[in-house]
Amino acid sequence: MSSKEERQGPPSFEEATNRRQKVRAAGLDPNYWYAVEHDSKIAKKQIVEVKFWGQSAALYRDEKGRLHAVENRCAHRQVPLTLGTVAGERIVCEYHGWGYNGAGELVDVPHTLFGKKMPQCKLRTFPVRVRYGLVWMFFGDPERADATPMPEIPELEGDNRWECVPVDFTWQAHHSLIIDNVSDFTHEFLHRDYAPFTGAKLTKLETVGDSVQLAYDTKVGRGKISGLFVDRASIDTNSMELAYQYPYQWSNTDGKIKHWLFVLPIDERTTRVFFLFYFDHFVVPFTKIKLPKRVMRPFLKISNELLVKPLLRQDGRVTQGEQEGHERHWDAPVVELSPAVNAFQALTVRKWEEYLAAERAKKEQRELVRLQRREALERASVAEAAADGAEE
Repeated sequence: MSSKEERQGPPSFEEATNRRQKVRAAGLDPNYWYAVEHDSKIAKKQIVEVKFWGQSAALYRDEKGRLHAVENRCAHRQVPLTLGTVAGERIVCEYHGWGYNGAGELVDVPHTLFGKKMPQCKLRTFPVRVRYGLVWMFFGDPERADATPMPEIPELEGDNRWECVPVDFTWQAHHSLIIDNVSDFTHEFLHRDYAPFTGAKLTKLETVGDSVQLAYDTKVGRGKISGLFVDRASIDTNSMELAYQYPYQWSNTDGKIKHWLFVLPIDERTTRVFFLFYFDHFVVPFTKIKLPKRVMRPFLKISNELLVKPLLRQDGRVTQGEQEGHERHWDAPVVELSPAVNAFQALTVRKWEEYLAAERAKKEQRELVRLQRREALERASVAEAAADGAEE
């Protein structure tokens, strides 16, 4: 029996024998801020489940409107807290009513303790922030959260901020497939009915630290629908800059048309994607009249429905198909022509290797400390026994 017949699916990261197998098994470093939900979609006293690489958290808004996130389990019987309710600041387990405050501490047990003391239970919590209309969570070392920068989008801040209507999807595809897709402009055939970009020619490709920077000469916004809104008279739509700024992705057309992509890796084959598209200005269709920023929002919503969502659904369909193909043919020969895709994959693999190495080092350090403490206790015990013997 061949190794493929014996194996039920693609290899793990450690077992992978080439970069494609590695990148499709790689996680994302949790020591970054990740967009997890739209702020407007979480009402007071509402609980939502957030998953990051198989790890489940209960994100909730208390009665005062503050957001909290704790691991999604009650310390009593491990029942998911997402089945529960919110009372004041507390998240309350649906089973026995055990209540936890925003710091994850057990503060209420409404039934008899059978003469015992209140259990000293504390759940893991996750730092939470709100920015650009999105809720962000930090799933890594909480001590690193404050020092870890979040994406900076100055156009979406201040009194003169650009309008933006976020779009999100959940796709049955590994996160690396999505990063490959949005920065690789050789797939214009897929979007031939919309023509958001055509004739793309890669003119720049450079890896700088934890970022892959690239540029294309391409005709942007020349399609029947996109061309209605894009002001080509005042915007240079003949080139575009992009970057995979790990773990985020962005693009920029002449400083006037921009987007960010934030991925949330739910598990090995499921990813939630948040797209922020924002424009310096639109023109009224069939005219050259520029729309003021204050009235752009309705046009952005129309653009999302007519162009953005249909385009992204095409991307979602093929990335999900690629996921299924990888699961069936994970050992097929690697045939990748795009140097940009190769660079994205190399960065994803390197960052995951760095994270795993750091975790191994921390584990080894904890084990060393444990052994040192045990040896110290043994020496103290020997010394105490020797002292007792000397006294006798």
